[in-house]
Amino acid sequence: MTDGQGNTAGQQTVLLVEDSRLFTSVLSFRFQSELGLAVEHCGSLAAVQEVLKNRDRAFSLAMVDLNLPGSPRGEVLNLTLENDIPTVVFTGSFSPETRAEVMQRHVVDYVMKDNDLALEKAFAAVRQALENRKRRVLMVERETRDAAEVAQALRRMLFQVDEVTSGWDALAMLDKAAYHLVVCGEQLGDMSGAEFCRRARKQHPSNQLALIGLYPPEDRFNGLLFLRAGATDAVRLPIVPEEFQCRVTHHVDVLGQIQALRASAASDYLTGLYNRRFFYAEGPKIIHRGLKVGRHLSIGVLDIDHFKRLNDTYGHEIGDLVLVAVASKLKAEVENTGHLLCRLGGEEFGLMVVDLDAAEATAYFDELRRRLGTVKVVADEEELSITVSIGVAEISGFETFDNYINAADQFLYMAKHRGRNQVYSDYLMATESSRARRAAG
Repeated sequence: MTDGQGNTAGQQTVLLVEDSRLFTSVLSFRFQSELGLAVEHCGSLAAVQEVLKNRDRAFSLAMVDLNLPGSPRGEVLNLTLENDIPTVVFTGSFSPETRAEVMQRHVVDYVMKDNDLALEKAFAAVRQALENRKRRVLMVERETRDAAEVAQALRRMLFQVDEVTSGWDALAMLDKAAYHLVVCGEQLGDMSGAEFCRRARKQHPSNQLALIGLYPPEDRFNGLLFLRAGATDAVRLPIVPEEFQCRVTHHVDVLGQIQALRASAASDYLTGLYNRRFFYAEGPKIIHRGLKVGRHLSIGVLDIDHFKRLNDTYGHEIGDLVLVAVASKLKAEVENTGHLLCRLGGEEFGLMVVDLDAAEATAYFDELRRRLGTVKVVADEEELSITVSIGVAEISGFETFDNYINAADQFLYMAKHRGRNQVYSDYLMATESSRARRAAG
């Protein structure tokens, strides 16, 4: 669905306030093509006033040139901030006095136009700000003026910030939610900052979590204590907001690059699902944690029926389309469930489900089988119907991961032997055996 200006409903919009045609055209194109943003452009103070007066949707962010027609002293910045629009300043005129004033106004960031990388840096600043909105930061520090300033700097960068004073509470929160960054003080309510870092690093390595320690100016060795304890960085208090922002941006950006590389290595090239290697790496961890606290776990192996015949009849290109269609449907069905989905290889998919007992898991996979039956792929003007067979094994004790997969494979073989397009599981086998005994008795 689109609005009257051709923007997709729910699409984020950036307000680009710039009078240079070159900068406007390049940034508009990149915002739209690479970030999927709608762009509202204004080339003067009057245009900004008109847009803000008559706007019918919220702006996610503004990028503002301080020196515009009608705005010689940066008056346009007042407008965006007064309208509660997070703002990145992009300007070619920036004296030390202007810089100090702008930073006091709590802008998200500023970028100078005085070098060949200006456009790249401007684009990166907007991308980073929008990504920060999806990132959670944990602030672990006693309630002090310095701590309040740090939290304010993090929120100015658009992070979601949670604040606690207890190291133990912070460790518990790290186990329950995904954080990109932790900022901790020298002395917490129940442990030192260095001890907290050591404990946090045991469960959350540096390629998964950035950790910055804060230390007082009178003790120049405390920064070293943090670094020795596993912190990514250490910053002296009181912070210089601009320096702190640069450090945080750098560490979060590096962590994002590492995670992108890990995601690429863990992804199946054709379907985009997790690959077999990731499934075998993460599956045992989920099982170990789950069994320790008594969670119900089951694993299913799904196989597309008659896939070899389909490939032989229509060719591997159509076979790939079928795999992608099934993978897309599976991904949509398990999204936000906490289940672990992968492509095991060929036409087989693996799915570990959590918090479903044996009966519930069997019913879940049977409903999933039915939903996958609605997937259609067109080949040679013919609509192909797809069915799957599924074997499901309950995980009730500590065994090797291969044992769980092999058990599900055996039940998959039984599902195929019984006619395909169905689910078979240890629960169904036990139920049938019980019925047979009662009938015989």
